[in-house]
Parts: sequence; structure tokens; C-alpha cells
Amino acid sequence: MAIRLYEAYTPGTRNRAILRFGETTKIKPHKQLTYHRMSKNGRNNAGVITSRHRGGGHKRLYRKIDFRRDKLNVAGRVASVEYDPNRNAFICLINYLDGEKRYISHARGIGVGDVIASGPDASVSIGNALPLTKMPLGTTIHNIELKSGKGGQLVRAAGTVAKVVAKEGRLATPRLPSSEIRLIPQDCLASAGRVGNVDINNEGLGKAGSKRWLGKRPEVRGSATNPVDHPHGGGEGRTSIGRKKPSTPWGHVALGGRSRKGRGCSNPLILRRRKGY
Repeated sequence: MAIRLYEAYTPGTRNRAILRFGETTKIKPHKQLTYHRMSKNGRNNAGVITSRHRGGGHKRLYRKIDFRRDKLNVAGRVASVEYDPNRNAFICLINYLDGEKRYISHARGIGVGDVIASGPDASVSIGNALPLTKMPLGTTIHNIELKSGKGGQLVRAAGTVAKVVAKEGRLATPRLPSSEIRLIPQDCLASAGRVGNVDINNEGLGKAGSKRWLGKRPEVRGSATNPVDHPHGGGEGRTSIGRKKPSTPWGHVALGGRSRKGRGCSNPLILRRRKGY
């Protein structure tokens, strides 16, 4: 995937770098696998903002993605690689031999015409979904289930990858992209390979309007607000925050504080936590 760099012809093209979408092969999605989903814009049923900095953005058509990969022992062929506005990774349209069509997350290295499969008898090749018990040590995986049959919940963002580092008894130990190492039941499915669109981190939006198209509203520094709005606010001119540590608008520690609950039910399964949590 190549990146298109812009010269500073206008203020909007300064520091702008966008994807060329060379891997995608189709523009219009498969109609039977889409539906319209109303945007909540970060507000509750009373119209009160509950999540800041959300709202607006371009209208989106939601694609139904098969994260379960429960089409077992039926081969499918990749019909197209498409852009999905609801996620930063690409998606693939799969035509199965029994006539069914499904969208799956695009794995780096697969293209139109490749054959994928799911199930314990599938080969350990890019795009195939297998139980962790069938994955050799050192295999790179993505779209990992936490509970068998629930569907992939981990490692779904563009360019992310996990690795199987150990297997013992009924549990497997993958190393996640956050450097967290945890135990997962071996009967859970995972897809082999790495999620595609690895150049997404090199993208530069170039202007504030590009952020608004994505449904992101402006953020304001705490030190630029009034004291009624933020603990860092107020003061004459540019002043320090007046606190030992930076804080959130609600007074909690903003940087360096652990935010994970101490009595999480999955705590015994985490062998090494990700940094700061």
C-alpha cells in the first residue's frame, strides 16, 4: 500500500499524506451485507453529551463483518478487497462454494482469487481461521476470540498482529500488540496472518476538516479553558496547571495512572499487563 504525499500548494495539503488504496478492487459494497445505522454522535436519549469530541462526519453504510468465522469446512474465494468507512482495516468479500457471501477482515498478503477456509482441518495459511490448538508456536495471528463461538474481539485494527508464544493444557498464550501476554482457551478461533493496511499510521490528515469528516469534533487544551470547565483552566495569561500531576476534567490522574479495575474477572488470565494498566 503506497502513500501519496502532497506539496504545500494550499494550507489543506500541507503535511497531507493519504493512502492510494492500491489493494482495494471494488467501490460499491454488496447490498445484501449492508444496512443503515443511525449515528448517536456521543449523546444519550436525552440529547446530553456523554462522550466528548464526537459528532458529525460523513454518512456511513455499515457492512456486516463475519468475525465469528463459523463457516466451517467450506472453502471460499476472495471476490474483492474493499474499503470500509467504519474501520481502518480493509475487508474482503468471500464467495463460498455453497453460494453464501460474507465479509471478513482483510489479512495482509491475500488478494482476489485466493481461497480461504475455517475450521480445525484448515491449513495454517494467511486468512484461514483455526483453533489456537492447531496454531504452531510462533504463528502470527489476528481476530482472536476470547470465548469460543463469540467471535473475534482482539487484534482487529489495521496493521496489528499477535504471536502464539506458548501452549499448555487447555490454554494458549499469545503476545498481543500492546505487549500484554494473556491466557486464552485453545478452542477459540483465530485467523492466521497480519491485518492489512499496515500504512495507516503513516497517513496525515493535513487539515481539521478531514478530522470532522471522520466524526471527530475539536479538542481543547485544559489550560485554555475556564476554571469551571477544567482543573487546569483559569489564570492570567499562560500559567502552569497548578497541580502535582495532570488531571482529567473530572479530577482523576491523566498521565501514568492505572485505570484498570482491580477486581476484573479476567485478571488471573493476564500474565503480563500492558504498560500503565
